[in-house]
Amino acid sequence: MDIHLLTSLLVLSFIATAFGEGGDLTLVQELSSKPAQKLSRYGWYGNVRLTVFHVPDDTVAARWLFTVTRGNGFNCGTHNVSMYLRWGAPPVIDPVGRVFPNNTVTSPVLSLNLSMTSSQSNSTFNLSNPAPGDWYLAAHLPRDDGRIEHKGFPSCSYFFQPQLSVRRAVDTPILQATPLTQTASPNRPALLRVFVPEFVSSLSVSVSDCTWGEGLVNGDCSLSLTLGSSSPQGGLVRVNCSLIGCTAVLLAPPWNTWIRVTVDSYHSNQTTAFSVSANYTVGCKPQSVGMSGDDHLNRLRGNGGTASSPGNSSAVAEAGLRSDASSSECVRLVPVLREELDVLSVRFSPVNGPNVTVTHTLPTLLTFPLNTQTTGGTLNLDVTLNTTNATLGSSRVMACLSSWAPVLTLNHSHPCHTAVGFSVNVSVPGSVVRLPFPQAATWYLTLQLFCNSSDCGNVTVTPQLSVSACIEDCGTFGECRLLRSYSYLYAACVCKAGWSGWGCTDDVTAQSYGRQLTAVLLLTLSNLLFIPPIVIAVRRCYVTEASVYLFTMFFSTFYHACDQPGLTVMCIMDYDTLQYCDFLGSVCSIWVTVLCMARVRDPLKYVLFMLGTLLIAMSMQLDRRGLWNMLGPILCAVLVMGTSWVYRGVSSCQG
Repeated sequence: MDIHLLTSLLVLSFIATAFGEGGDLTLVQELSSKPAQKLSRYGWYGNVRLTVFHVPDDTVAARWLFTVTRGNGFNCGTHNVSMYLRWGAPPVIDPVGRVFPNNTVTSPVLSLNLSMTSSQSNSTFNLSNPAPGDWYLAAHLPRDDGRIEHKGFPSCSYFFQPQLSVRRAVDTPILQATPLTQTASPNRPALLRVFVPEFVSSLSVSVSDCTWGEGLVNGDCSLSLTLGSSSPQGGLVRVNCSLIGCTAVLLAPPWNTWIRVTVDSYHSNQTTAFSVSANYTVGCKPQSVGMSGDDHLNRLRGNGGTASSPGNSSAVAEAGLRSDASSSECVRLVPVLREELDVLSVRFSPVNGPNVTVTHTLPTLLTFPLNTQTTGGTLNLDVTLNTTNATLGSSRVMACLSSWAPVLTLNHSHPCHTAVGFSVNVSVPGSVVRLPFPQAATWYLTLQLFCNSSDCGNVTVTPQLSVSACIEDCGTFGECRLLRSYSYLYAACVCKAGWSGWGCTDDVTAQSYGRQLTAVLLLTLSNLLFIPPIVIAVRRCYVTEASVYLFTMFFSTFYHACDQPGLTVMCIMDYDTLQYCDFLGSVCSIWVTVLCMARVRDPLKYVLFMLGTLLIAMSMQLDRRGLWNMLGPILCAVLVMGTSWVYRGVSSCQG
């Protein structure tokens, strides 16, 4: 959890004034820090150290401080620490240049590097007007070179600790259609905000009536007007004001959010006064369902709906309180059922059945709200066209998937603008889109039919949208693992048999089936070398030692058969049980062999057998990969053997 270094408001330290109508604008500072984490070399996403920072609303400036401390160890060279920053969801990275699965769409991230030139290195990153919400930071060392470091031996370690300092405005004026009189100077910009409701198609902010000094000077504004916040995804709109003023227009603004407005002045040592106002255009609205319409509760109870499966369900629909019978419908809004099935597993389905009717006259809109708990998975969208309609011809259905605001105006040349767009037709009746780590926002799917003739009928499509932990469960050559960063859960694929990539679909370094089979045969059949020691031990009446060798041979054979990647895998029982028995048998084999070589008396030997086995079993349960699990029994057994040999030698000399 966050360690808040400063929870109170530092009003006396950081105060700025904007001389607006609501009084002075006050900036306060807030600091947060994360505990230091040990960095790892990158082999898969599980080696990444992921931290989450929350940027409050109305934050004017954010400053991240990255500190990397190098521990005491051998062969600590100079390494670059790679860092990635993304707003709204964890960064999707590919530092080793592997191929993403087909139909996978990724979002841009901010890439940073920190070179370790001393035992402690620091780096900062400043961002003005950052987007409010959760920012995700990922850090790792260079690519894993494949060398195995035994646990317990000295090694070089790097510890990474990020910190965040933000300055936010606590009394930002709210911009409306009524003009506000504000002031701006070169070192003191005017900060405002405006709320964008649902179904707004465009937002315009206008600056006019500029004065500076003692009066009007040719109406020269010399101001810069900026709409939006800074993030790797972009979205800023900036215009330079001159002469009588300017207007900035933001098309398809995010719905149900506050938009930041910043006005900067370029007059040297002068304060500019101006008027600023905001207007928005309401685009298409769906037809109101009224207060007495079908609320689909019968479907939530499982009466003929899709919500009969277990899990938490909720209907996502527009239940408008307005009654606008005179307005013409320009968008069809389909109610959607949201079902939470498991961790990082959510399914969306239309309430009225899997098929959705799409027309050429109106766009069809479906909404899919995603919360923070689902951003650690993968958003999967599958749209299938019902090709049983014989009148389709060359018609096609355009689909646009976007976050924060839908695309309601589709055309042939630029159908989806900056959204994820694709189409389905008779030749290609289905299309799939995958988005790893989707943003926590409301996602919108817009569907519309396009055809060459004027006589266009209706078609039906089957949209299937869900959130899963990994892409296709990482396929045959991967394993989907659930990871945790404090209270945040996310998932990633760990690949096997030389396969790599985000979904274990890159076969550049993949092992062939023959190589996999050869490797598993060599590992398993090599345990047959235990047969000669077992036969010799039985012939010399060392039945206890032979039993330990037989136990080790059996579990070592099937552990290595189960521990194989790819297709050559055979597990006769749980993997963890096989591993524990293999490790226990290996150390016990060494223990009984050295004690047998000591040639102590049988009562003492069996006491040492039992006592040593119990202690080894306990240490294996605590840490089966520890250095002293192997080294401790060997040293004790050698000490007993040496003591026994010395005693026998001294006794024979005295006799």
